[in-house]
Amino acid sequence: MAPATRVRGTSLLALSTALGLALALVTGCADSDGKSDGAGADAAKGGKPVVVVTTTWEGAFAKAAGAEDVKVIVPQSVHHAPDYDPKPSDLAAVGKADFVLYAPFEPYAAKIKEAAGSKAELVEVNLDNDADKVKAEVARLGKLFGTEAAAAKWTADFDAEYGRVSKEVQAAWPGGKSPAVVSQVFTTWSAKLAGATPVGTYGPEAVTPAQLAELSAKKPALVLDNAHMSTGTVLPDSGAKQVKIVNYPGTDLDLLPVYRNAAAELKKAMGAPAS
Repeated sequence: MAPATRVRGTSLLALSTALGLALALVTGCADSDGKSDGAGADAAKGGKPVVVVTTTWEGAFAKAAGAEDVKVIVPQSVHHAPDYDPKPSDLAAVGKADFVLYAPFEPYAAKIKEAAGSKAELVEVNLDNDADKVKAEVARLGKLFGTEAAAAKWTADFDAEYGRVSKEVQAAWPGGKSPAVVSQVFTTWSAKLAGATPVGTYGPEAVTPAQLAELSAKKPALVLDNAHMSTGTVLPDSGAKQVKIVNYPGTDLDLLPVYRNAAAELKKAMGAPAS
């Protein structure tokens, strides 16, 4: 090879190497298989993730796990969140997220998945206010977000508050005896909070005549109804007091008031004076 040719070949090789290095620095997100780690992985490496959630319920889980930038799609004023039809502006926000949290029972989940595209990491959340399930989800989300320390601190605070609230409710048991309760399938967590004795569940559909007879025969003291999908008086003429249990947090995305409010309703139903 002539000297000029060798110099030109060396220069091209150097330029190619430099361009390859620059591209790697710019993208910074390819793994050994050449696949993108995604925005979720970048957020978990120390950045603050942008989280879009379908409802305040997922939002409270995200906040508990340490997320600070959380956008809620379904307005808190919508009484039955699954009935909401996301607007184009809602779906545009999804496309800008690092993580998108949704529940599989939400009918608009397919729209959310499509709007998320390839950038956002879709995370299916187990929406259940059972204390153990909440803590498991918060820990899982904290690991995804790279905010494990914040999630652990929230969990410690939650344990303390949950224990306090639970003791208050149990101190209100009529005659010091655990009340028998019937719960809607999405309110069983509140029976656990109260230390109540579960004797049956119903829903989410309205009870059938056969269920009505079966549940009434168990003589429950309380019926723990779901405020977000109530089917009216569940056990009429049974003598059971019906308690409205709210699952969704408010716009502050704080999950703890959900337990405090449930405790207040339970104590009132059991005849305890308002605190």
